[in-house]
Amino acid sequence: MRASEPADDRVRTWSPVCRAVAALLGPYAEVVLHDAATDRVLAIWNPMTARAPGDPSLLGELDDLDPAAEDVFGPYEKVLADGRRLSSVSAVLRDAEGEPSAVLCVNLDRTPLDQAAAVLAGFAAPRTRRPEPLFERDWPERVHRIVGGFVHESGRPVERLTREDRLTVVARLDDAGVFALRRSAPEVARALQTSRSTLYALLAEHRARRSPR
Repeated sequence: MRASEPADDRVRTWSPVCRAVAALLGPYAEVVLHDAATDRVLAIWNPMTARAPGDPSLLGELDDLDPAAEDVFGPYEKVLADGRRLSSVSAVLRDAEGEPSAVLCVNLDRTPLDQAAAVLAGFAAPRTRRPEPLFERDWPERVHRIVGGFVHESGRPVERLTREDRLTVVARLDDAGVFALRRSAPEVARALQTSRSTLYALLAEHRARRSPR
Protein backbone atom coordinates (compact mmCIF):
# COMPACT_ATOMS: atom_id res chain seq x y z
CA MET A 1 0.00 0.00 0.00
CA ARG A 2 1.23 3.52 -0.75
CA ALA A 3 0.68 4.97 2.71
CA SER A 4 -0.41 3.75 6.11
CA GLU A 5 -3.95 2.47 5.95
CA PRO A 6 -6.48 4.94 7.41
CA ALA A 7 -8.83 3.85 10.14
CA ASP A 8 -11.65 3.13 7.70
CA ASP A 9 -13.82 0.06 8.09
CA ARG A 10 -13.92 -0.48 4.33
CA VAL A 11 -10.15 -0.48 4.09
CA ARG A 12 -9.86 -2.87 7.02
CA THR A 13 -12.49 -5.14 5.43
CA TRP A 14 -11.13 -5.19 1.90
CA SER A 15 -7.43 -4.72 2.53
CA PRO A 16 -6.67 -8.49 2.68
CA VAL A 17 -8.38 -8.96 -0.69
CA CYS A 18 -6.56 -6.02 -2.25
CA ARG A 19 -3.20 -7.11 -0.85
CA ALA A 20 -3.78 -10.65 -2.11
CA VAL A 21 -4.51 -9.47 -5.66
CA ALA A 22 -1.53 -7.11 -5.59
CA ALA A 23 0.74 -9.87 -4.31
CA LEU A 24 -0.42 -12.30 -7.00
CA LEU A 25 -0.14 -9.90 -9.94
CA GLY A 26 2.49 -7.50 -8.66
CA PRO A 27 4.49 -5.65 -9.70
CA TYR A 28 2.30 -5.46 -12.80
CA ALA A 29 -1.02 -4.69 -11.12
CA GLU A 30 -2.25 -1.59 -9.34
CA VAL A 31 -5.13 -2.14 -6.92
CA VAL A 32 -7.21 0.85 -5.89
CA LEU A 33 -10.06 1.12 -3.39
CA HIS A 34 -12.31 4.12 -3.98
CA ASP A 35 -14.90 5.77 -1.73
CA ALA A 36 -18.19 5.53 -3.62
CA ALA A 37 -19.78 8.41 -1.65
CA THR A 38 -17.02 11.04 -1.77
CA ASP A 39 -15.37 9.90 -5.04
CA ARG A 40 -11.97 9.81 -3.33
CA VAL A 41 -9.20 7.20 -3.24
CA LEU A 42 -9.36 5.27 0.00
CA ALA A 43 -6.21 3.17 -0.44
CA ILE A 44 -3.86 2.07 -3.19
CA TRP A 45 -1.47 -0.86 -3.62
CA ASN A 46 1.37 -1.01 -6.19
CA PRO A 47 0.63 2.52 -7.47
CA MET A 48 1.39 3.16 -11.15
CA THR A 49 0.78 6.91 -10.99
CA ALA A 50 1.20 9.68 -8.43
CA ARG A 51 -2.29 9.07 -6.99
CA ALA A 52 -2.51 8.71 -3.23
CA PRO A 53 -5.26 8.17 -0.64
CA GLY A 54 -7.51 11.23 -0.51
CA ASP A 55 -7.01 12.15 -4.17
CA PRO A 56 -10.08 12.48 -6.40
CA SER A 57 -11.20 9.20 -7.95
CA LEU A 58 -13.05 10.80 -10.89
CA LEU A 59 -15.20 7.70 -11.26
CA GLY A 60 -18.36 9.37 -12.51
CA GLU A 61 -21.91 8.46 -11.57
CA LEU A 62 -22.42 4.86 -10.42
CA ASP A 63 -26.13 5.13 -11.23
CA ASP A 64 -25.24 5.41 -14.92
CA LEU A 65 -23.53 2.02 -15.02
CA ASP A 66 -25.07 -0.91 -16.87
CA PRO A 67 -27.22 -2.78 -14.30
CA ALA A 68 -26.82 -6.01 -16.28
CA ALA A 69 -23.12 -6.11 -15.38
CA GLU A 70 -23.98 -7.14 -11.80
CA ASP A 71 -21.44 -4.77 -10.25
CA VAL A 72 -18.39 -6.16 -12.12
CA PHE A 73 -17.18 -4.21 -15.15
CA GLY A 74 -14.42 -5.13 -17.57
CA PRO A 75 -11.88 -6.04 -18.55
CA TYR A 76 -11.64 -2.71 -20.38
CA GLU A 77 -8.60 -0.85 -21.69
CA LYS A 78 -6.89 2.17 -20.15
CA VAL A 79 -3.71 3.95 -21.23
CA LEU A 80 -1.12 5.65 -19.01
CA ALA A 81 0.67 8.85 -19.98
CA ASP A 82 3.86 6.89 -20.73
CA GLY A 83 1.99 4.81 -23.30
CA ARG A 84 1.53 1.65 -21.25
CA ARG A 85 -1.74 -0.15 -21.93
CA LEU A 86 -3.72 -1.49 -18.99
CA SER A 87 -6.44 -4.10 -18.74
CA SER A 88 -8.76 -2.97 -15.96
CA VAL A 89 -11.62 -4.42 -13.96
CA SER A 90 -13.87 -2.52 -11.55
CA ALA A 91 -16.20 -3.96 -8.94
CA VAL A 92 -18.84 -2.07 -6.97
CA LEU A 93 -18.77 -3.18 -3.32
CA ARG A 94 -22.08 -2.76 -1.52
CA ASP A 95 -22.94 -2.43 2.16
CA ALA A 96 -25.47 -4.50 4.11
CA GLU A 97 -28.31 -2.34 2.75
CA GLY A 98 -27.22 -2.90 -0.84
CA GLU A 99 -25.92 0.64 -1.35
CA PRO A 100 -22.55 1.25 -3.07
CA SER A 101 -19.91 1.54 -0.38
CA ALA A 102 -16.65 1.33 -2.30
CA VAL A 103 -15.31 0.58 -5.76
CA LEU A 104 -12.41 -1.83 -6.19
CA CYS A 105 -10.32 -1.36 -9.34
CA VAL A 106 -7.52 -3.62 -10.58
CA ASN A 107 -5.29 -2.19 -13.33
CA LEU A 108 -3.01 -4.75 -14.98
CA ASP A 109 -0.02 -3.48 -16.95
CA ARG A 110 -0.13 -5.27 -20.32
CA THR A 111 3.47 -4.39 -21.24
CA PRO A 112 5.02 -7.79 -20.38
CA LEU A 113 2.09 -9.59 -22.05
CA ASP A 114 2.43 -7.49 -25.22
CA GLN A 115 6.18 -8.07 -25.27
CA ALA A 116 5.72 -11.82 -24.85
CA ALA A 117 3.07 -11.85 -27.59
CA ALA A 118 5.46 -10.04 -29.95
CA VAL A 119 8.21 -12.57 -29.26
CA LEU A 120 5.84 -15.50 -29.81
CA ALA A 121 4.50 -13.93 -33.00
CA GLY A 122 8.05 -13.72 -34.28
CA PHE A 123 8.40 -17.48 -33.90
CA ALA A 124 4.88 -18.32 -35.01
CA ALA A 125 5.42 -18.60 -38.75
CA PRO A 126 8.35 -18.92 -41.12
CA ARG A 127 9.43 -15.72 -42.80
CA THR A 128 10.69 -17.33 -46.02
CA ARG A 129 9.72 -20.29 -48.15
CA ARG A 130 11.49 -23.46 -47.17
CA PRO A 131 14.21 -24.81 -49.52
CA GLU A 132 12.31 -27.65 -51.17
CA PRO A 133 15.40 -29.47 -52.53
CA LEU A 134 16.43 -30.19 -48.96
CA PHE A 135 13.14 -32.01 -48.35
CA GLU A 136 12.71 -33.97 -51.58
CA ARG A 137 13.77 -37.24 -49.97
CA ASP A 138 12.25 -36.58 -46.56
CA TRP A 139 9.07 -38.54 -47.20
CA PRO A 140 8.19 -38.94 -43.46
CA GLU A 141 8.04 -35.14 -43.27
CA ARG A 142 5.75 -35.22 -46.31
CA VAL A 143 3.47 -37.67 -44.48
CA HIS A 144 3.38 -35.54 -41.36
CA ARG A 145 2.75 -32.38 -43.38
CA ILE A 146 -0.22 -33.89 -45.23
CA VAL A 147 -1.76 -35.51 -42.15
CA GLY A 148 -1.09 -32.45 -39.97
CA GLY A 149 -2.46 -30.15 -42.65
CA PHE A 150 -5.75 -32.06 -42.74
CA VAL A 151 -5.98 -32.08 -38.93
CA HIS A 152 -5.52 -28.29 -38.91
CA GLU A 153 -8.01 -27.89 -41.76
CA SER A 154 -10.70 -30.07 -40.16
CA GLY A 155 -10.17 -28.81 -36.62
CA ARG A 156 -10.28 -32.36 -35.25
CA PRO A 157 -7.41 -34.29 -33.68
CA VAL A 158 -6.19 -37.44 -35.42
CA GLU A 159 -7.92 -39.78 -33.00
CA ARG A 160 -11.30 -38.19 -33.82
CA LEU A 161 -11.03 -38.41 -37.59
CA THR A 162 -13.87 -40.31 -39.22
CA ARG A 163 -13.42 -43.03 -41.83
CA GLU A 164 -14.26 -40.53 -44.56
CA ASP A 165 -11.68 -38.15 -43.09
CA ARG A 166 -9.05 -40.88 -43.22
CA LEU A 167 -10.02 -41.75 -46.79
CA THR A 168 -9.46 -38.10 -47.73
CA VAL A 169 -6.03 -38.12 -46.10
CA VAL A 170 -5.12 -41.43 -47.75
CA ALA A 171 -6.15 -39.96 -51.12
CA ARG A 172 -3.89 -36.97 -50.59
CA LEU A 173 -1.01 -39.20 -49.54
CA ASP A 174 -1.55 -41.42 -52.57
CA ASP A 175 -1.62 -38.42 -54.89
CA ALA A 176 1.66 -37.29 -53.34
CA GLY A 177 3.22 -40.65 -54.19
CA VAL A 178 3.80 -41.64 -50.59
CA PHE A 179 2.61 -45.23 -50.98
CA ALA A 180 5.06 -45.82 -53.83
CA LEU A 181 7.89 -45.50 -51.32
CA ARG A 182 9.23 -48.47 -49.36
CA ARG A 183 8.34 -48.68 -45.67
CA SER A 184 5.90 -45.79 -45.96
CA ALA A 185 2.84 -47.76 -44.76
CA PRO A 186 4.01 -48.14 -41.12
CA GLU A 187 4.78 -44.43 -40.93
CA VAL A 188 1.38 -43.49 -42.36
CA ALA A 189 -0.38 -45.93 -40.01
CA ARG A 190 1.39 -44.32 -37.03
CA ALA A 191 0.53 -40.82 -38.23
CA LEU A 192 -3.16 -41.77 -38.65
CA GLN A 193 -3.15 -43.76 -35.40
CA THR A 194 -4.54 -46.84 -37.10
CA SER A 195 -3.38 -50.37 -37.90
CA ARG A 196 -1.63 -51.28 -41.14
CA SER A 197 -4.47 -53.61 -42.09
CA THR A 198 -6.95 -50.75 -41.71
CA LEU A 199 -4.65 -48.49 -43.70
CA TYR A 200 -4.43 -51.01 -46.55
CA ALA A 201 -8.22 -51.33 -46.52
CA LEU A 202 -8.58 -47.54 -46.76
CA LEU A 203 -6.07 -47.39 -49.60
CA ALA A 204 -7.88 -50.16 -51.49
CA GLU A 205 -11.22 -48.42 -51.01
CA HIS A 206 -9.79 -45.12 -52.21
CA ARG A 207 -8.28 -46.66 -55.34
CA ALA A 208 -11.50 -48.56 -56.05
CA ARG A 209 -13.48 -45.31 -55.86
CA ARG A 210 -10.98 -43.61 -58.14
CA SER A 211 -10.91 -46.36 -60.77
CA PRO A 212 -13.37 -45.97 -63.67
CA ARG A 213 -16.22 -48.43 -63.64
